[in-house]
Amino acid sequence: MATAEEIAHLDTVNVHEAKTHLSRLLERVERGEEIVIARAGKPVAKLVPLEPTGTRGMWGKYKGQIWMSEDFDEPLPWQIFPGFPVE
Repeated sequence: MATAEEIAHLDTVNVHEAKTHLSRLLERVERGEEIVIARAGKPVAKLVPLEPTGTRGMWGKYKGQIWMSEDFDEPLPWQIFPGFPVE
């Protein structure tokens, strides 16, 4: 089994080492590294950094493309609602 210092330099680790040193491996992945996890010497998975989500930058995305009337929140005339009782 590899020590923590050895894990810090490996690009491929076995399943047992991955389970034992997962937090150290995740720290490396957060810094942009990719780690391969192998079973019996054969690669089976890869730890890779996630791409940033597209939620940031949504505010203002349609700035200048949408127009809203000055009176958009005014009450609608009763004629628009035929069949509804008028107060």
